[in-house]
Amino acid sequence: MKIAIVEQRDAYLIERLTQVWESSVRATHTFLSEGDIVEIRDYVPMALQGVAHLVVAYEDDVAVAFMGVENQRLEMLFVADDMRGGGIGRRLLEFGIANYDICEVTVNEQNPQAVAFYEHLGFKAYRRSECDEQGRPFPLLYMQLDRSLRESE
Repeated sequence: MKIAIVEQRDAYLIERLTQVWESSVRATHTFLSEGDIVEIRDYVPMALQGVAHLVVAYEDDVAVAFMGVENQRLEMLFVADDMRGGGIGRRLLEFGIANYDICEVTVNEQNPQAVAFYEHLGFKAYRRSECDEQGRPFPLLYMQLDRSLRESE
């Protein structure tokens, strides 16, 4: 696996990362309806183009996971469903912590796998909201990196 910081965000890459996003969301965001997924999918290319730092994990030159970082915040982290559980998400997040000083993430409370993943890597919830940023009824957990937990590893 290769991790690369992406500067050139061409249409092919954006389409491939949108496919990765959808594969991941369908596997992990079981609280979303089909309509929710279709609606949110329309915003993914814009988010990929707009995020300050885009980092992509490649397996055999095919994008299989990505993260977006802005202002020390992990804005997005998605791993293709068929690649989940192999450590790619952890490697991306650790790369982000080391290179972008990631110290905060927001996660859907209804995605217990993601919550557990971030807790395992040293993040702790400090705030909760009843709705997501678009006002939809999907509670969010705001989490901060507890560096003391990371240093004990």
